[in-house]
Amino acid sequence: MSDGSPHPFRTVFWDIMTDVQGPSTAPDPEGAAVEEARVAVVIEDEEDIRSLLAAVLAQAGFEVHGAANGADGVELVREHNPLVTTLDVNMPGMDGFETAKRIRAISSTYIVMLSARTEEIDALQGLEAGADDYVAKPFRPRELRARIDAMLRRPRHVTPGDPDAVTENGAPDGVWLEHHGLRLNASTHLVAVDGAEIELTRSEFDILADLLVAGRRVRAKSDLALMLRGDQYAVSDFVSDSDARAIEVHMANLRRKLGESPAQPRWIETVRGVGYRLTA
Repeated sequence: MSDGSPHPFRTVFWDIMTDVQGPSTAPDPEGAAVEEARVAVVIEDEEDIRSLLAAVLAQAGFEVHGAANGADGVELVREHNPLVTTLDVNMPGMDGFETAKRIRAISSTYIVMLSARTEEIDALQGLEAGADDYVAKPFRPRELRARIDAMLRRPRHVTPGDPDAVTENGAPDGVWLEHHGLRLNASTHLVAVDGAEIELTRSEFDILADLLVAGRRVRAKSDLALMLRGDQYAVSDFVSDSDARAIEVHMANLRRKLGESPAQPRWIETVRGVGYRLTA
């Protein structure tokens, strides 16, 4: 399908690969014992980009499975239950947005969407489809690694049996946080409204847990954006307009799933110009 013009990503492909193919390094000293299999699925129709992503993830200690289209990618996710899935937006047939929706229906894998489309609306559409992060091409492997590491510092599983254990979003392990019939358990990743379980993405769950822990204290959009990045990834307090808008999208999706009206909130109220907090 090539017309002879250089591919916008291939033009920097080999330069980017020098970031990956340097001397091998030891695993992160912080990432001691791995409690769940480090499996990743790469869904990308361009073979050279798929190879790059596989190299980046393999260097990070993942067992990588690749697919050239959305349908095969969904089946790989179903078969291997990956911890992380990278997903291209512009694929023939089923595009990345539809693929993300189908993956999210069967898996809680972290989804990192990759695209040369850098318009804010594309990033927001990716988040609405269930992605946890949206990375523009061309990307640097170090940036992708940092974003994935940040997501993995938001674990769902902590050692059971310790009543005083606290997860990284501040929610006590094994304890139900409750507010007006809304219940969240950080240990089991369960959310229920009036006894009916609600399915949330990882980002939506973390935002809700953060708000439940904060109570009536206002959580600014910037606070929530930095929380989703992970403290160590947030080397500065800078939060872009896109980051803040992404929080608004996550919040809109969260409210829709909870069945809450922003105009007459039962659980989460908006503090205009600042952020969010629990209702009284």
